[in-house]
Amino acid sequence: MTWQVLVHGPLARLDERVSRALVDTVPRPLSELASDLGNMTVALPVLGCAMAYAVWRGRGRAALCAGLAMAAVPLLVIPLKEWTARPGPLEPWAHGYYPSGHTATAMVAYFGAAFLVSNRLVPVAAVLTAVTGTGLVLRGYHWPLDVVASLCLGLWILAVSSTCTRRSSARTATG
Repeated sequence: MTWQVLVHGPLARLDERVSRALVDTVPRPLSELASDLGNMTVALPVLGCAMAYAVWRGRGRAALCAGLAMAAVPLLVIPLKEWTARPGPLEPWAHGYYPSGHTATAMVAYFGAAFLVSNRLVPVAAVLTAVTGTGLVLRGYHWPLDVVASLCLGLWILAVSSTCTRRSSARTATG
């Protein structure tokens, strides 16, 4: 996918056509509200509260893993944005749109919070992440592939974080 964006291949061209068809198909205030779910000022407090709850419940290692996963988001997203230098759908003169930092933030924060508090909240995390990505595309802040790439990156970050949590649980169980 990244390769297609870099060489402006057929997938990237399809992405641009799809984006043009979707931008502003809902009222802007609604798509902006959805996009805002991926802001650090919205998503981080949710994760922070879940981390505090996990520490209070004796799951400090899991909270640490979730925090490290969140810290990994900008460390991975920013270099990718610089490397790809993809222009935005509504701002062709600007770059740094691939992948979507808001989508990655939403995914890692909301799924991380769900895993820390209760697995029953995973569907809520999925909805919040989907609404964020959809809002970003409908508002014209990101191309659809920007969002898909961030979902892939977020999935990878969460998988690594989950491995960290499982390993610490296994060590605790065996002594």
